[in-house]
Amino acid sequence: MTRQPTEEAKAADPKTGAGAGAGAGASRLRTWRRLNPLLRLLILTQLAFNVGFYAVLPFLAEHLGTAIGMAGWMVGLVLGLRTFSQQGLFVVGGALADRYGVRPVVLAGCALRIAGFAWLGYADRTWAVIGAVLLIGFAAALFSPAVESEVARQAVVWEETGGGPRTSVLALFTVAGQAGAFVGPFLGALLLAADFRVACLAGAGVFVLVLAGHLRLLPQHIPGRQRVAVKGGARVLVGNRRFLALCCAYGAYLLAYNQLYLILPDEVERAAGSQAPLAWLFALSSLLVVTAQLPLTRWAGDRLDLRRSMAAGLLLIAAGFAVVAAARPAGWTGNAGLLPAAGFVVLLTLGQMLVVPAARAWVPDLAEDGRLGLYMGALSSVSGLIVLIGSAGTGSLLDVGLPPAVPWLVLAAIPVASVALLPRHPQLSARGT
Repeated sequence: MTRQPTEEAKAADPKTGAGAGAGAGASRLRTWRRLNPLLRLLILTQLAFNVGFYAVLPFLAEHLGTAIGMAGWMVGLVLGLRTFSQQGLFVVGGALADRYGVRPVVLAGCALRIAGFAWLGYADRTWAVIGAVLLIGFAAALFSPAVESEVARQAVVWEETGGGPRTSVLALFTVAGQAGAFVGPFLGALLLAADFRVACLAGAGVFVLVLAGHLRLLPQHIPGRQRVAVKGGARVLVGNRRFLALCCAYGAYLLAYNQLYLILPDEVERAAGSQAPLAWLFALSSLLVVTAQLPLTRWAGDRLDLRRSMAAGLLLIAAGFAVVAAARPAGWTGNAGLLPAAGFVVLLTLGQMLVVPAARAWVPDLAEDGRLGLYMGALSSVSGLIVLIGSAGTGSLLDVGLPPAVPWLVLAAIPVASVALLPRHPQLSARGT
C-alpha cells in the first residue's frame, strides 16, 4: 500500500510547507486545533496527572532511604510495588472502563490519588508507606487505562476519517504527559525546600483540581464507545500470543524507564554529592519529548513499521545503560561525572519516544472489539509485573557490592533481548504507523 502524505507531513516538508525548522511547533498547534473537545480534555488530563505525580515521585527514593532509613532493596521493592499496583492493575481499570464507561472510573481514580498522596505525606513507618504507595498506584490503575484507551480509540477514529496517522494523536498525548513531567519535578524541588509532606499535599491539590474539572466537563456517555461485560475477555486475551509478546517487550522498556527513579538517583548522588541535578535531568528528558516527539514520530512513520520503531527504541535504551557502564569504572565526579548520566537520560528518552506511541498504536490492531480498555490495561499490567520483579532485583544489585559497571550492563542486556520478543507486524502501511 502506498502511503499518501498527510497535511501535517506536507506542512513540515521544507519543499511543500513551512519548513522543518518551524514544523514541530506549527504541527502541534495544527493537530491540537483539529482535535475534538473530548480529545483535548483527555490530553490536558494527562498533562495535569503528570504535574501532580512528578512533583513527588522523583524524590521518593531519597525520602525513603534518608528520612525513613530503608535499605536499598526495600526502597527498590517499594518503588516496584508502586509501579505494580499501578501498571499491574491497569487491567482491572481497563475492564471497568469497558463495563461502566470512562467518567466514573476516572473520578474514582482521582479521589483515591488525593487520599494516597495525603497519606504518603504523613507516613513515617514502612507499613504506612507501602499502604500509601499502593493506594497511589491503584488510583492510576483506574484513571489511566480509561483515559489511554479512549485516546487510542479516538486516535483510530481520527485516522479512519482522514485526520492523519493515529500516532500523531498518541504522540501529542505523550507530549502533554512529558510537559507535565517537566513542570512537576521543578514544583516538587521548590516544595521540598519546605518539606516532603508539603510536596505530597501539593500533589494531592493538583488532583483535587482535576477531579473538579472532570465532574464538570467529562461527558456521561461518549458516542461510539461500547460497554461490554467484564467477564469473558480475559480468556481470549491470555490466548493472544502476539499481544502478550508485545506486552513483554513493552515491560522491558518500562523496567528500563523505572531506573530513572532507582539507579539514576544513586548515580547522580555519587557524581555530584547530592541529588540536586536530578530535577535538571528530568527536565532534560521532558524537554526532549516536548520538542522532538512529533518530528521523531513523523520521521519514524515515514520509514519504520511499528515493530522496527519499537526495536530501534529498545536498542537506544540499551545504549544509554551501556554509556554509563563504560564510564563508571573511571569514577568521574562533578560536572564530568554527570555527563554519562545525561547521556543515559537522552538515549533513554529517544528510545521512549519511539517505543511508547508505537506500542499504544499497535494495541487497537490486536484487541477484541469493545475491549480496548482491557487490552490497554493488560499492556501495562504485564509490564508492571516485570517491573515489580526487576526493581527488587536491581535494588539488590546495588546492595551486594558488585563492580560499578555490572548493574548497568545487566540493565543494558534486557532491552536488547526483548527485541526478539516483538511480534511480526504484517503491515507496513500507514495504518497504525
